[in-house]
Amino acid sequence: MSSVVLLVFALVWFTLGYRWYGRRVAAVIGIDPARTTPARERNDGVDFVPAKNWLVLFGHHFSSICGAGPIIGPALAVAYWGWLPSLAWVLVGSVLMGAVADFTSLIVSVRSDGQSVSEIAQPEISPRARLLFTWFIFLALILVLAVFAIFAARTFIQAPDTVVPSFGLIPVAVLIGWLLYRTTMNNTLVTLLGIGLLVLFLVLGSTYPVALPEAFGMTAESQWILILFAYCFVASVTPVQTLLQPRDYLASFLLFAAIAIGVASVFISAPMMQAEAAHAFLPDDFGAAGPLWPMLFVTIACGAISGFHSLVSSGTTCKQLDTEGHACRIGYGGMLTEGLVAVLVIICVGAALSPEEVKTILASGGPIAAFSAGYGEMSLPLLGDYGTVFAVMALNAFILTTLDSATRIGRYLAEEMFGIRNMYAATLLVVTLAAALALTGQWTRIWPAFGTSNQLIAALALLVGSCWLLRRGRPVVYTLVPACIMIVTTIAAFIYQLYGALTRVDAATGASSPDWFIAAVVAVLVTLALVVFWEGAKTLRAGWHIGAQVKEQPAPQ
Repeated sequence: MSSVVLLVFALVWFTLGYRWYGRRVAAVIGIDPARTTPARERNDGVDFVPAKNWLVLFGHHFSSICGAGPIIGPALAVAYWGWLPSLAWVLVGSVLMGAVADFTSLIVSVRSDGQSVSEIAQPEISPRARLLFTWFIFLALILVLAVFAIFAARTFIQAPDTVVPSFGLIPVAVLIGWLLYRTTMNNTLVTLLGIGLLVLFLVLGSTYPVALPEAFGMTAESQWILILFAYCFVASVTPVQTLLQPRDYLASFLLFAAIAIGVASVFISAPMMQAEAAHAFLPDDFGAAGPLWPMLFVTIACGAISGFHSLVSSGTTCKQLDTEGHACRIGYGGMLTEGLVAVLVIICVGAALSPEEVKTILASGGPIAAFSAGYGEMSLPLLGDYGTVFAVMALNAFILTTLDSATRIGRYLAEEMFGIRNMYAATLLVVTLAAALALTGQWTRIWPAFGTSNQLIAALALLVGSCWLLRRGRPVVYTLVPACIMIVTTIAAFIYQLYGALTRVDAATGASSPDWFIAAVVAVLVTLALVVFWEGAKTLRAGWHIGAQVKEQPAPQ
């Protein structure tokens, strides 16, 4: 199969999905550009700040949701189950599920005065659902912060030429933010200046790589982790228009360039798919990966549907939306753009590299290394030998963006959960817990179970959106069907992981060695999912009657 055919089909699919399905969902939600958004109504100069223009907010949203997720999941899935089921899930999931979840979470939060999706669960479902959902999200965010900090730290060690551009983007972003919001300088000129400075730092990074030696009894990885969390603390309490908005806006151009070069490279190189289209339902070479269903659908999260996206939509993006007229292109369109990234990853891994190369690179360097190698091979006509380095630089910029956005969202949740009114204290709590988890290495034990929890968050966010729509007498099929599919899928994945933990065999002795800790964690998560789902089901059942009455009255907003 030609990769060009696959890419053209994906581009047409995403375009039609946005123009038809996205607009259909927008009509069901009831987009009203004339409504005043929380960003304008509650403008506090720190968190609630209307973006300068929709492209600035798109840059923040896209940069925040598009971290390492759409790289890792598709790269592994191609090796485990083949490129065909991986591509099918990305295309169907992103248009019919992921984009709907992101878009719905954004509007529901905007209509709820900028509250997070977990807080909205209280009035729309029940106080119990809100309590369990909030705790679950908070713990998942702490784990995400720990793991992404480790990914970024290891990237700095493996590719020291990415340090200067990654951190050089910070002062550039502050300058661009000042020019955008404090001066009358033309937006296009400001953007070109920021991109020019970013390119300069990319060049300086290659000339002046930064490698940290061991110091104070700490490894280079531990030092980078502390540095990254120090940055996260500062970024989380800094006004969004000073750092977060302009930084993510500029960082997005790195990925836009990577996407554009990737698309052009596919058309120029036109590689044939080398990977097998589909493996067995339970792959022999990767038995630990599990069966195609449900494990493929939780392995590819970002790029198809992701709970973290809903947290960004209802955490930071909803507080910066200038008008609801921009919501579809940001919430729905941002997810489809990430879906395109996942498609490019599938082509890079499945076409630019042979199956043997993929297996070797996955064993030695992991999925990020496999994608970078494939991207470098495919982009040879345009970037020469710099393709792999460019891919790593773009990826690391987005990992950092995900880190600071997740920290800010964690701060919002800490304020809501514990009633902490001091944003510095709330942020310190978040970064301390995440840093402790990263530095002690305990994240490795619970990460497999929490990978599935990301999809569960998406399912529960769709459930909240369904209850919100039903209470206003609006159709719920667009949100409720994917919510049910993902709830069933994630619970099945949890059960499979529970079975694996209970039947674990010691590799050295061959004796039975159940992992009771993971079994307990998974059991708790399954119980939580079932309780929240049951609470939502009761609300939906009661809401059918209420919704029928509401249809004859003006819908609440």
